[in-house]
Amino acid sequence: MTDANPKSDTGEPFFEAVITPHRSLSPRGFVLVMALVGGISFVCGTVFWAIGAWPVVGFFGLDVAIVWYAFRANYRAANVREIVSVSHQTLRIERTDLKGRRRRLDMNPYWARLATERDEEFGVMSLTVSCKGTSERVGDWLSPPEREEFGAALSQALHDARAPQPA
Repeated sequence: MTDANPKSDTGEPFFEAVITPHRSLSPRGFVLVMALVGGISFVCGTVFWAIGAWPVVGFFGLDVAIVWYAFRANYRAANVREIVSVSHQTLRIERTDLKGRRRRLDMNPYWARLATERDEEFGVMSLTVSCKGTSERVGDWLSPPEREEFGAALSQALHDARAPQPA
C-alpha cells in the first residue's frame, strides 16, 4: 500500500503511496467463473431445446453475455488509481479516472492538515487533506484498517516534511 523512501534531495518525494481499488477475482478466476456460467447455460439451454422450448436458449446466451460485460466493466475500472506523494515542497494528490484522465492537486505540506472521521465500531471512515481553503479526500478505496495505517503514514510524512532540512 505505501512505500516510504527517504531521499536526500528536497525536490524528490520521500513518501509515495499508490492506491488502487481491490480486485478479488484474478484473470484465472474470471475464466473459471465464465466457464462455469457458460457450461450451466449450455446444459440448461440444451435441455430446453430438447423439450421444444428453443426460444429460451437465447435468454441463456444473453445471461452469459451480461455476466461477461459486467466483469469486463469491472476490470476496466481497475485502471483507476490515486497517487499521494510528499516532498519537502509539495504534497501531491494525483488521480486517474476510468477514462485515463489525470487530475493533480498540489498543496504546501507545511500548511496541509490531515483530518480523520472515525466511527467507534469500524475505525477510520474517511481521510481529508486540507490546505488554505482546499480540501481533498484520500484513500477512499481502502478498508478502515488500511485507511488507519495509511493515515498514520501520511501524517508522519507531513510531519517530516515540516521538519527543518539538513544543510
